[in-house]
Amino acid sequence: MAENFNMVAKTLFGFEDILEKELTQLGAMHVKKGVRVVEFVGDQGFMYKANLALRTAIKILKPIKSFRVHNEADLYEQIKKMPWEDYLKPTGSLAVDATIHSDLFKHSLFIAQKTKDAIVDRFRDNSGQRPNVDLKFPDLKINVRIARNECTVSLDSSGESLHKRGYKLATNIAPINEVLAAGLILLSGWDGQSDFMDPMCGSGTIPIEAAMIACNIPPNLMRKEFAFERWQDWDVDLFEKIEESLLKKTRDFHHQIIGYDKAPSAVRKAQQNVENAQLDDFITIKHEDFFKTQKGGQNKLHMVFNPPYGERLNLDMEAFYKSIGDTLKQNYPGTDAWFITSNLDALKHVGLRPSRKIQLYNAKLESRLVKYVMYEGSKKGKYIK
Repeated sequence: MAENFNMVAKTLFGFEDILEKELTQLGAMHVKKGVRVVEFVGDQGFMYKANLALRTAIKILKPIKSFRVHNEADLYEQIKKMPWEDYLKPTGSLAVDATIHSDLFKHSLFIAQKTKDAIVDRFRDNSGQRPNVDLKFPDLKINVRIARNECTVSLDSSGESLHKRGYKLATNIAPINEVLAAGLILLSGWDGQSDFMDPMCGSGTIPIEAAMIACNIPPNLMRKEFAFERWQDWDVDLFEKIEESLLKKTRDFHHQIIGYDKAPSAVRKAQQNVENAQLDDFITIKHEDFFKTQKGGQNKLHMVFNPPYGERLNLDMEAFYKSIGDTLKQNYPGTDAWFITSNLDALKHVGLRPSRKIQLYNAKLESRLVKYVMYEGSKKGKYIK
């Protein structure tokens, strides 16, 4: 029977509950939520599955050792004692990244360097050979985390951040992170049972993530590589079996997903990305100015979007956000509209009362995900389920 071990899924602030739910539904054991992380237990196959299927995880780490440290010399000795030859050949390559939450240690780069030195010195002492450092495509990516004086050493099974799904060929200014996009859609409660719209779709990330959620397509199928593919225990047959089992769970989708953007260049990029993701059967991208559009038909509409915050674009943000509110109120009855913004002053000018407000971060910007419910004007006009 396959051996189980502890793992840690890293996520964005505010997505811990969704990631916990994702892991539980995927079949993880002993799921335990923290801040920006969710811990869980599974076997090698589950580690592959978590990397392929989780929408709101940034990385899957496999902790291999924890110990107390009091200074750099201490760290060096403890790291050097670990059996690194179990994980890496002397002729292999490695990369180390470190995160520090401690008054004892100040510089994460120095800690990463010290860790690398200890590993390299162990190989040199034992075999006369030493692994090289390769920051882009290492055979082994190591994560060191120090909280106060507790050090945890983990293997990074993902490699590049899991938001790099592999479908995005073209991007605009400030494209939304794919993990953030998926998390917003899941937080909004969209379940694929209605039409969906992103009225300011940029390079198409939100519609693409929405289509993958609707069809239950694993988000990371198109990635070129995961770090675990370079590990010594890499099992390609097991990986393909996991991939196949996930693909059997995809489902049909019988509604529309629409993306609008008023910039022709954005529309072209979004269409290219949708095509690359092989989702053009489900998603329609149109060149439209949202403020001049209205909802078509009587069906309930679910809207999620990421309007400009004024960080990079020279806009009159108060007038812009007022137009968002006016367009929703006048032209989009029977719509649940969700959007994220870090411009909390401009948000006051929407002129509608949000029914939900959720605190999140977009990169380092404190943001709010807000929900506005647009009811039908007449008593007849109920939502059509």
